[in-house]
Amino acid sequence: MLTKTNARNRIMEAAQTVFAERGYHDAAMDEIVRGADVSKGGLYFHFPSKEKLFFAVMDHLGARLVERIRSAIAKESDPVARLEIALETVLTTLGKRRRLAKLLLVQGYSMGNAFEKKRVAIYSQFASLIKDNLDLAVKDGAAAPMNTEVVSHLWVGAVNETLIRWLYTGAPAPVAEALPEIKRLLLRGIGAEPKGLEWRKAP
Repeated sequence: MLTKTNARNRIMEAAQTVFAERGYHDAAMDEIVRGADVSKGGLYFHFPSKEKLFFAVMDHLGARLVERIRSAIAKESDPVARLEIALETVLTTLGKRRRLAKLLLVQGYSMGNAFEKKRVAIYSQFASLIKDNLDLAVKDGAAAPMNTEVVSHLWVGAVNETLIRWLYTGAPAPVAEALPEIKRLLLRGIGAEPKGLEWRKAP
């Protein structure tokens, strides 16, 4: 028997695929119903509108990405190394998961301000994580004094623009080409040097 939890998960999985392929505007709820193998009533029971479903998918994927970053940096104590790993994890994860990147970055533009507000809320989680480690780096003397609130959002902006350009043009490839340059630019910008850590490939 299909439980409410299983039904919701199947709807979310189907919605990820449809939204990633078609974008918000062109995505059809009927297609998501077929992909999830649920009734239309079942879909609307969990998600009363297409907008609520899209935002639920964004929240889910954003939370998973932040958790992946937290897990990747958890065993490292050096704040500069943690920053390097965080950058690497974001670009490696999204660079290997084009659908995920499209959903979080571009597929909701037709929604206007509602999408931008949701995107900013998700990005703020990443910026907060970066800020915490910038604060530690400054405290430890591993980075120059700075306004870590401003700098953390500048870092997020650099990653965002790199990924959006890749999604639209295919270049630069985030991991192979962009990652080393972003690491050097952003870390040297705070008075630190990359640690030369081996890349942790996203599973």
